[in-house]
Amino acid sequence: MAERAFLLRFWGVRGSIACPGDAYVRYGGNTSCVEVRCGGHLFILDGGTGLRELGRDLLNGPPLDADILLSHTHLDHIIGVPFFRPLYQARNRFRLWAGHLLPDGDLMDALCKMMAAPLFPIPPAAFDACECRDFHAGEALELRPGVIVRTAPLNHPNNATGYRIEHAGRSICYVTDTEHRPGERDAAIIGLVRDADIMIYDSTYTDEEYSSFAGWGHSTWQEGVRLADAAGVKRLVIFHHDPSHDDGFMDEVAAKAHAARPGTLVAREGMTLYP
Repeated sequence: MAERAFLLRFWGVRGSIACPGDAYVRYGGNTSCVEVRCGGHLFILDGGTGLRELGRDLLNGPPLDADILLSHTHLDHIIGVPFFRPLYQARNRFRLWAGHLLPDGDLMDALCKMMAAPLFPIPPAAFDACECRDFHAGEALELRPGVIVRTAPLNHPNNATGYRIEHAGRSICYVTDTEHRPGERDAAIIGLVRDADIMIYDSTYTDEEYSSFAGWGHSTWQEGVRLADAAGVKRLVIFHHDPSHDDGFMDEVAAKAHAARPGTLVAREGMTLYP
């Protein structure tokens, strides 16, 4: 890639639990994972089951020096980490970031709890290329020269972090998992995504479904449209599809969302975008 290129590739677009099968072919059944390339650097947003496939794609390439930005540590967003094979290659270096655990815990502790008996047979100590770093959501991080990562706290059980990656005058925002308050726009999210080229947004439910799941920590594609309009976002990407929403359901969402805000996309595994 050219040094100044900015690219997004979706490896997992589901929420809650992976859902393989014939009904999930067009959009995919893996949980959250997005590859971001900018300025010659690799960033990975979340470590759901899609991270395994990304790892297979990276295995035969050059040594890696990259950052994995976790929205939070619920299982559907980190379950791919133990199966990400580049972490077991000493030639690589990965920094895993979390902004939602301090001061009561930290990321390494969370991974150790997941990868421990009787739940998992291999501990994080087996990784040859893993370093955990914690921060407070709301901080700005300059992880690479010319690349700024801005963050914001999200409204989710056990907390979560939204990200904005800026490079060469372009910006992409990753806002999942978060629950909106009906009739209100989240000021923290508005500030994070203002004038972004792309906003990837938690659209687990529809407005019609939302009342049945209030308090579960998720939002709707219609709220994504309202946020994008309020913040001047150029393109909205609907993300974190509920496992009960099969290809036919998502086709209907795609048509309605495009009618409501032309250019809106529904995330699919394998989809590549250039901000």
